[in-house]
Amino acid sequence: MTDEASEATTRLIDPSFLFRFELEIPHVPLQWKAAGVSLPESCRLPDLGQLGEHPSFADVRIGWDETGIGIAVIVSGKSSVPWCRETRLEDSDGVHLWIDTRCSPNIHRATGFCHRFLFMPAGGGPSRDKPVASLVPIQRARANPKPIKPGSLKVMAIARHDGYKLSGFIPAAAMTGFDPSSQSRLGFFCSIVDRELGWQTLSLGPEYPVADDPSLWCQAVLKQGE
Repeated sequence: MTDEASEATTRLIDPSFLFRFELEIPHVPLQWKAAGVSLPESCRLPDLGQLGEHPSFADVRIGWDETGIGIAVIVSGKSSVPWCRETRLEDSDGVHLWIDTRCSPNIHRATGFCHRFLFMPAGGGPSRDKPVASLVPIQRARANPKPIKPGSLKVMAIARHDGYKLSGFIPAAAMTGFDPSSQSRLGFFCSIVDRELGWQTLSLGPEYPVADDPSLWCQAVLKQGE
């Protein structure tokens, strides 16, 4: 293959597609307070999407304990308010998390252990100014996880001059099959979606069917507490 042909192939394929990434989610105490959950620097996710030259505008942190999984995000660089609609979850700005509690990296259609959670900084309430958290159906899924109780997901958001700060919490009961003592490895993917700034993704970008295909997600290990 000539250098020109090799360069053309690289442009057609996201470099992160050539790797199967594994990351650790630290074990930290998750205490939900009025300001949400606070997570240390050790919980910050790597920005693997930069390999494919995808946008990078958010500090994203993930932690877990026996009660569930917490997320803390700071989005910067915006000049307009987020576009969020509780009636149009798929189209809204926000933090999207995909979690497969059985970590099945070779399947192409979601099972009942695969979840898609969405945390939005706004879009709820009569004035659309309340944050929203929801379990969103995965398209083409072979089965769906168990329904969750209304209000079981926690979310908090604070507007900033150039973006927003958001915290979310997913209780263990809201994740079908979540059992860190026997299954510490998860299928995991994350995307920060913003109409103004684009998609900041954990690895592959939206040109790949990451929302529907678990084989394109990364793997995450729930690091045990010391």
